[in-house]
Amino acid sequence: MEPSGRITADALSKRFGSVTAVEGLSFTVEPGTVTGFLGPNGSGKTTTLRMLLGLVTPTSGEARIDGLRFAELPHPAGAVGGVLEAQGFHPARTARAHLRVHAAAIGVPDERVEEVLALVGLAGDARRPVGGFSLGMRQRLALATALLGDPRALVLDEPGNGLDPEGVAWLRSFLRGFARDGRSVLVSSHLLAEVDQTADHVVVLRDGRCVYQGGLDRLRASNRPRVLVRCASPVELAEQLARGGLLEIDTLPDGRLAVAADAVRVGDAALAAGVAIYGMVEERLDLEQLYFQLTADQGVGPR
Repeated sequence: MEPSGRITADALSKRFGSVTAVEGLSFTVEPGTVTGFLGPNGSGKTTTLRMLLGLVTPTSGEARIDGLRFAELPHPAGAVGGVLEAQGFHPARTARAHLRVHAAAIGVPDERVEEVLALVGLAGDARRPVGGFSLGMRQRLALATALLGDPRALVLDEPGNGLDPEGVAWLRSFLRGFARDGRSVLVSSHLLAEVDQTADHVVVLRDGRCVYQGGLDRLRASNRPRVLVRCASPVELAEQLARGGLLEIDTLPDGRLAVAADAVRVGDAALAAGVAIYGMVEERLDLEQLYFQLTADQGVGPR
């Protein structure tokens, strides 16, 4: 089979003593896509990423890159590059020296060091000691390290931490370009609006289990649209809507009605009831709203 960067988790489980961190997790990250990996704190995301990278041994199930467990990969750095939250850099070592040490360890030439420095926008800082780097610059250096082996897949844990808006936009463009080259990206992030703009698919965890995996468009389609209506008589409009079989109606704090229907049906009902409409907006659920619906019984944000 031609190497492609496909990432698979098959019935993956991990228990630490009496605590189950991940339970029966299965998903696939296809080449050519960016997959967002989401879930509240403690949902099992980081444990899963560590199993994919061979840093944690599964209790059961398998994690594979191109059909092989990490330990079976003949050239791991050419198969997958990983960036986890904790990154160790010698503070006195320059960015270039740090990368050359890693390049020597995986058997790639120093020329590749200069390439990845340019790729992540650190060419001008190559001679600076890492101890003087900002968090965002350290994130870029960590990504450069992961790219040294020219991998077919990237596994990233919160790569946007510490990046300014320009850096976040750069990261979005970089990951999209990486996927367009036919490679795969699995990225855990708490920046839901950014995942919404970057990812093709998402995998959402809750209590170590998958509660959704698939395309963002399908996730949105599974949630009925709502129309937000400002009108002269909400009570009369609600009664007319109910007569037409539309019963999913909420009154918002600002007095508007939220109706689970399309705008045409709401407009027709208002006309039939003789109720003046002052404003009507079709609500589009963003990824943050959908995420909180999926993880409603958990904490307040993904790790």
